[in-house]
Amino acid sequence: LRADRIRTNSFGDAQISLQLDRSFTRIPFVLERAPLPSRLAREVEAHPFVPRGQERLRERCEEIFQTQVAGLAKRLEHIGKPPVTVGISGGLDSTLALLVTCKTMDALGVPRDRIKAFTLPGFGTTARTRANAWALMQQLGVSRKELDIRLLCLEEMRALGHRPFGIDLAGLTVEDLAARLRQVPAESRQDLVFENVQARMRTSILMNSGFVIGTGDVSELALGWCTYNGDHMNMYNPNVSIPKTLVKFLVRWAAENEFAGEARRILLDIVATEISPELLPSGEDGQAVQATEKVVGPYELHDFFLFHFLRYGEPPEKILYLAGQAPFDQPYTPQEIRRWLRVFLERFFANQYKRSCLADGPKVGSVSLSPRGDWRMPSDGQAALWLEWLKEEKVISGENKVIQG
Repeated sequence: LRADRIRTNSFGDAQISLQLDRSFTRIPFVLERAPLPSRLAREVEAHPFVPRGQERLRERCEEIFQTQVAGLAKRLEHIGKPPVTVGISGGLDSTLALLVTCKTMDALGVPRDRIKAFTLPGFGTTARTRANAWALMQQLGVSRKELDIRLLCLEEMRALGHRPFGIDLAGLTVEDLAARLRQVPAESRQDLVFENVQARMRTSILMNSGFVIGTGDVSELALGWCTYNGDHMNMYNPNVSIPKTLVKFLVRWAAENEFAGEARRILLDIVATEISPELLPSGEDGQAVQATEKVVGPYELHDFFLFHFLRYGEPPEKILYLAGQAPFDQPYTPQEIRRWLRVFLERFFANQYKRSCLADGPKVGSVSLSPRGDWRMPSDGQAALWLEWLKEEKVISGENKVIQG
């Protein structure tokens, strides 16, 4: 209630205009708080962004999808309905963005071939995502092009004098480098420059090809799980306020309600694909070695943290307590929840600079990180106070606490 009143200006206006007698009698008291129960009587929603019940979920998915379409349609009408460009990776976010763009073009009476869809395979692209991206573009009837970015990235790294994973690039061809990369031990595959060169190369190609539709979701923005001026940047992003846990349901809803046949099969396979940016070299078996949730943590936890942190302004100690009550899809120990909440807070504060420079997009639900709307935060804000709350002795427990008034 307090968080809502801070956000709603009318409460302040009402207080200013209040003319009643403000004299109060203050009575001091001491209230001993009863021990917190080990289990709450009410059920804590593990996925607060996802409505419970199939009918409610279906209605909400349809409403969200139409809101995305309406927002993008308004922007395209405003700028004269130009051709649009979207990068398709074969993952959830870019798939949802492409589906929204197709339905937007249908609503505007514009042929789908005005959508220039690119698949831009790099050093970590797997056969599964590459095939799904191309097949989906074919099924949707958009203009499509595959452009292998590996040679461009190799030349840029060579010009920079960068040695990815310690490999000397002098005289190497793309095939030579790919072979050398496959020999890099899995535990040594960490090279941020190598990842960022690929992400920014993709954005450069898309930006030079037309009006770019963004694909990133609000969960990635909260964690800063995007390359600044890479996949972070676009000209309009219909996914900008959609959390990752909801993206999966939206794509599944679209598969089951808006598409049939081969298109439906492809969409359901995309839903079943492990989340990965595919920027690090794939393994000897051609499979992705980079699993997002193994690096930053489970998205169902991060979306739970995000909801309670932004929507209700809850302190970490209460978020930990509520997370311990929630029936998540996977079981988590208190130590795991604490670990990933620390990661969430550290990454959230450290990556505000990415959210301070953000393209337009529709606000779909109750939580948004737009710097022009719901979330205004200095880029050099510190997480120290919130991390202090995460110390063992600060966490809400069943011990008696005294509140003095």
